[in-house]
Amino acid sequence: MATVPEVIEITAGEIGAELKRRGIGSDERVTLTIEPAGELIPGRRESRARVVAAGLTDDDIDRLVKKAQQEVEPHTE
Repeated sequence: MATVPEVIEITAGEIGAELKRRGIGSDERVTLTIEPAGELIPGRRESRARVVAAGLTDDDIDRLVKKAQQEVEPHTE
């Protein structure tokens, strides 16, 4: 008997638990389709990938964002 593909919507963090709940072993093949739902900032994922590819770490990115924020925020002191 052939199995019917099933589409479910879960978070990335829930994938492992869902596979385990269904009894799917770590050596079994599955197909995963990634469709980020409604990104808050369009293009952020692609931009971040480019920055990381340029050799920057998450800490570097955080530091640059904070520096840019400080440059544009009015000084209240």
